[in-house]
Order: sequence, then structure tokens, then C-alpha cells
Amino acid sequence: MTTYFNFTPSATQTYQFQPTLDGQVYTCTVQWNRYRQGYYVLCVDLSGNLVFNIPMAASGLNNDLSLSAPFGFASTLVFRGPNNQFEVSP
Repeated sequence: MTTYFNFTPSATQTYQFQPTLDGQVYTCTVQWNRYRQGYYVLCVDLSGNLVFNIPMAASGLNNDLSLSAPFGFASTLVFRGPNNQFEVSP
């Protein structure tokens, strides 16, 4: 079952959501990086340990670029640019 999180872009406020990846709940925050002029996704476990911090890359409607795959997750965390949504699939 896919879970959706609506993203509201802001250069001044942090966006936060809690996806379940590989059966574990994580906290993700999305912040604007003024030097890069783009968003970064910071993911930590519930103990506050860093899992990943990467530039946010958008997928189209017909392709999946998993933000979580490079870190060994079987679950996918995809940001759909056209919909401004994060999608998490088990």
C-alpha cells in the first residue's frame, strides 16, 4: 500500500513527515538550501540518528527515482514533482 504526503514548498519553513521504510518509522524534514537554491531531504531514525541527507530530486508521473534506494532500503521514497507529493511504497 502506497502512502502519500503532500509537500508544501517553503523557503522559510521546514516541512516534516514520518514515512515507514522497511517496517521502521523515520522522521524526514525538507529544508531549503539557499546556497544550492534547492531542497534537501534529511532522514533520521526515531532516536535522532542520521540515516541520509540528500538533495531532493523529483520524479515524473511515469518514472520512479527512489530517494531511499542508495541507502539500502527496499521501500521506495519518491518525490513526484508534478503532484508535489512524497510517495512511500513498501
